[in-house]
Amino acid sequence: MKNLIKFLFFVLLVSAGISALYDYRLKTGGLNFLAVTSEKYSLATNPTVDPKDVAGLESLNRERRALVSSVIPSVVSIKTSKKVPVRRQYQLDPSDFFNRNPRQFRNPNEEAMVQNSLGSGVVVTSEGHIITNNHVVDQVDEIEVQLSDGRTKKARLVGADAVVDLAVLKVDEAGLKPLKFGDSDAVQAGDFVVAIGNPFGFEETVTDGIISSKGRPNRVDGFGDYLQTNAAINPGNSGGPLVNLRGEIIGINTAIISRSGGSQGIGFAIPSNSVKTALESLLKNGRIIRGYLGIQARPTTQGVAETDGVIVDDVIPNSPASDAKLKRDDVIKKFNGHTVRNIAELRSLVSQVELNKKVDLEVIRSGNTLNVTAEIKEQPADYLTSRSNPLEPQTPQQPDDQQQDEPDEANALASVQVAELTPDVVKRLDLPTRIRGVLVAKIDGEAGELRAGDVIEEVNQQPVNSVSDYKKVVSSLDPNGTQVLSVCRHRTRSFVVLRPR
Repeated sequence: MKNLIKFLFFVLLVSAGISALYDYRLKTGGLNFLAVTSEKYSLATNPTVDPKDVAGLESLNRERRALVSSVIPSVVSIKTSKKVPVRRQYQLDPSDFFNRNPRQFRNPNEEAMVQNSLGSGVVVTSEGHIITNNHVVDQVDEIEVQLSDGRTKKARLVGADAVVDLAVLKVDEAGLKPLKFGDSDAVQAGDFVVAIGNPFGFEETVTDGIISSKGRPNRVDGFGDYLQTNAAINPGNSGGPLVNLRGEIIGINTAIISRSGGSQGIGFAIPSNSVKTALESLLKNGRIIRGYLGIQARPTTQGVAETDGVIVDDVIPNSPASDAKLKRDDVIKKFNGHTVRNIAELRSLVSQVELNKKVDLEVIRSGNTLNVTAEIKEQPADYLTSRSNPLEPQTPQQPDDQQQDEPDEANALASVQVAELTPDVVKRLDLPTRIRGVLVAKIDGEAGELRAGDVIEEVNQQPVNSVSDYKKVVSSLDPNGTQVLSVCRHRTRSFVVLRPR
């Protein structure tokens, strides 16, 4: 007790000393450091650059603002949701035996998780039709569109096509502002472009750049038909517009090449002319009706006298090309009055011809120039799945006794093990129902951005519908060459580039 009293006395003594010291410092001005004082300051009054010296840049700023503000009201954010079954393990409760609805007898798939994803789109008609990518809305339960003013509307899927990766949505809303389609054929490398979309959920994100490349001659790895841009494109930009200086749609952003998963300055857009043709077909017919010529082709090679044109490698029986008497090794120089410089150009020209229309082809056969007439017919429904793409070069197959069971060790795909893509796997991984390809089962080493669980649909734009197809294609590849894979990961399609080791 005495110790407690001593302790309390000590505390009171210390407190009194501190209080006395505080009063003394306050009276003598020793606490002036607590007082508020003002600092003298002077802000800069003039810019470091005379506005007259950057009048051109100021004008560019105003013009860029005008361009962006005129386009943004037509760009929408797309939010989708899908119910994914979730298996749950229930613990056995003895009381459940006496319940009318015992838990142990419930369907293990009766509970579901809602899976959300994001994308972009652009209004293209006064009636409220919106263009986006097919992979943005493929196999989802609900689609919502957020307009530029923040309003959210339910959207209806009018039609879609996985081949061109386009879909058309419809919202019932008056007064929407559609964007005009520009002429993608007139676009040139170096043209200024703006990309607008919803990357990572940040709606109305604007990036700019140029057309990096367009229509590389005879490129057959899947990129030859696209417009390449260095405008930043990230996940969520899919389906958004790529516009020119006049605010016209010249492309729909659809894919990137990236080692990080984000923008690395290599993005791709579907050309507006292809988009417009697909849109009109989907609106008129509910599906894309494709014309076809019916050839397997290969590009002309450098070092020969005639480098423009496309060489007929094979003619499909009962096709328009067969009826026109085209033959193997014919070189198609002109199609419907247009010069043919490469495979991509021929494919584009064929797609723009009305069905059942007759067109003239200028062909070189055995050194002689002749004209033939072909009537463009509708492409059969199983045409793309029953054979390799007819307008792309075919890789020569080795004789059966020289076929390799495994990829060459020097090949970039040597570390990739694949398996058949069965219906059970498609369902379990929640993949598009009509997907074709092989499943990446295991990767022993480095394989770029490729991951186990990915589905390889094409290798250098050669379809692989089975493990056997895959092995044949891979075994014939140049081990020192770069391989480009068309890959589906969950419901997102992209390209993966693998370089030689």
